[in-house]
Amino acid sequence: MRSGWTWVAGLGLAAGCALKGDVRKVELQVDALRAERTRADAERAAQLDSVRALLVAVQQALTAQQAYLVQMRGDVRTDLVAVQQQLVQVQELTGQSQQRLSELRARIEERAQQPVPPLDTTGRGAPVSGGGPPVGPSGNPAGPGPDQMYDLSLQQFRRGSLATARLGFREFLRIFPKHEHAADALFYVGETWASENADSAAGVYQQVVKTHPNSPRAPAALYKLGLLAEQRGDKAAARTYYARVIAGYPRSDEANLARDKLQRLGR
Repeated sequence: MRSGWTWVAGLGLAAGCALKGDVRKVELQVDALRAERTRADAERAAQLDSVRALLVAVQQALTAQQAYLVQMRGDVRTDLVAVQQQLVQVQELTGQSQQRLSELRARIEERAQQPVPPLDTTGRGAPVSGGGPPVGPSGNPAGPGPDQMYDLSLQQFRRGSLATARLGFREFLRIFPKHEHAADALFYVGETWASENADSAAGVYQQVVKTHPNSPRAPAALYKLGLLAEQRGDKAAARTYYARVIAGYPRSDEANLARDKLQRLGR
């Protein structure tokens, strides 16, 4: 009888140990899930901070452009006032008819009332002087520097925020079209389109080759054009692009890749 009770007690003790082990496993899984959520929240917060920084940089650039337009409007009005004063002097000196001078004055006033063209945020025709940074009313540079704008845009690209990166790179090219990273920025604009719109990506890569033929991005863009041609089943076009990489940039890394591609496609 005693041995029977001993056996039952041992069985209960074993069951209790097994239950505690299961509870410990659940606790460990919960801790792991909490740690993973904390890490994901930290990454999301860092990405949001980067997006905010890029948007602030773009907003500063737009504000500087708006200040430029305000200054230009004031300069135009000042010039118009000076012209009106000159007309009065002409009237006194030459004795031209009052009717003629009134007509001229009316035309000038009509021109003064015409609105100043709105700020262009599309990257076409913005009032940027000589491809340099925007300037405020005092003539000093305003807004973020080119390196900051480029780095923020590149961070967004690497995080997979393609639309945000595209916006940043385009704004960079609009304000700093002659910067040393202009070819890189244009190439990355094409990269942001690569997985979304092959035609748009191809158009940008062709622009890289055309406007920056001496840049290291040129052979990369040609090679990308060859890959896109392969994707749409145009092997002839793909071979042409790969051949251009080898002929124009024989020492580039893309040239070696292009040679392998040509061997696989068959010359």
